[in-house]
Amino acid sequence: MSTPPALSALRPAHPAAVVFGAGAAIGVLGGMIGLGGAEFRLPLLIGLFGFAALSAVILNKAMSLVVVLVALPARLAAVPVAEIAARWPVALNLLAGSLLGAWAGASWAVRMRSTTLYKVLAVLMVLMAAALVLTHTTTLDTLDLPLAARIPAGAVAGFGIGVVAAIMGVAGGELLIPTIVLLFGEGIKTAGSLSLLVSLPTMLVAFARYSRDGSFAVLGANLRFTATLAAGSVAGAVLGGLLLGVFPELVLIPALAVILLVSAFKLARHD
Repeated sequence: MSTPPALSALRPAHPAAVVFGAGAAIGVLGGMIGLGGAEFRLPLLIGLFGFAALSAVILNKAMSLVVVLVALPARLAAVPVAEIAARWPVALNLLAGSLLGAWAGASWAVRMRSTTLYKVLAVLMVLMAAALVLTHTTTLDTLDLPLAARIPAGAVAGFGIGVVAAIMGVAGGELLIPTIVLLFGEGIKTAGSLSLLVSLPTMLVAFARYSRDGSFAVLGANLRFTATLAAGSVAGAVLGGLLLGVFPELVLIPALAVILLVSAFKLARHD
């Protein structure tokens, strides 16, 4: 078991404009495809800002939480609350697995050697690239599963998503949305709102687990940096949302997938 990199979390200061601009760029990338962009922010935290893997994951999780909290009211305004409330069994089904997965994923992350965590993150980046392409380039047809099979499938899927979200520090919408469409037959817009309702408690559980470990000190040591990057991410996400549909997905999605794959390659080679 490696020692948590709490003290190594302190990094040379970067100009606030650079930090905000980096966050905005990530937010735009995510906003153009209707996501928060955390999967793009993680390699930036490691490659550009020089954080160790676990420290980057925890900072990414904090910023993902901020983005979800900001996005939730807008999502609830776009989809009637009554419509979302009527689908509470879907969220509950996924939460039955995702809460356990988040705790397990965070527990595994703090116990991994740093070199192992970089490689795990690289594999998960490839998974995110595949999910991105699948979701945006194919028509997702609902799996016709009987209730007796759908409920355990939802819990198992939620567990896996909770693990991935905790280890990468992401909200998990990239995986939650297609899962909700495939297993429960919801439309993309409704699935997006439900994913936020599942993501929020799942992230809080991961945070609770990380807070028990010394590496959580990275958040307190980098509050100004985190707030600035998060503010940039939120502003960028808003701008990206306004640009939604401006760039053809035939060009945008492969380009974003390539960014994720290149990031995965660099993470896999990281010491």
